[in-house]
Amino acid sequence: MSAPRAGDKGPDFVVGPLTRTDIVRYAGASGDFNPIHHDEPFAQAAGLATVMAHGMLSAGILATFVTKWFGPGSVRRYKARFRERVWPGDVLTASGTILRVFEAGAERRAEIELSLSRRDGTAVVTGTAEVAYEELAVHPH
Repeated sequence: MSAPRAGDKGPDFVVGPLTRTDIVRYAGASGDFNPIHHDEPFAQAAGLATVMAHGMLSAGILATFVTKWFGPGSVRRYKARFRERVWPGDVLTASGTILRVFEAGAERRAEIELSLSRRDGTAVVTGTAEVAYEELAVHPH
C-alpha cells in the first residue's frame, strides 16, 4: 500500500444480503441470545416487523472493513455510533475517508471517518478509527 493521505477513500466492501442465519451465528459467537434477534413472534410482540441484527454485528462489519484496508493489528482506536436498526435482507456497504495522517510515538497513523450504510444510503453505523500503517525508522544518534 502506498502511504495514505488525507482524503483517500477505502476499498469497496459490501456485505449481504444479511440472513437470519448470519444473525443466529453472531448470537452464538457473542453469547447474546436476546430473542429480539431470532424469535419472530417475540420481535413482533415488541413492536418490530421482524427480528433485527445485533448492533455489535454491524459494528463488527465496519471494524472488519478497517482491518481489510490496513491489516490485522493496525487498529489503535475504534469508535462506533449506532444510527439505525439492521434487518435480515439488508445489504451493507462500508466506506471510509482518511481525515488526517500524523505521527504518534514510533508509528505513522491515520484517522479515518467511517460509515456503514444500506443500499438506499441510510447510515446504520458511523464512527472513527485510528490505525497505524508504518513504523518510523529509528536512527541511532
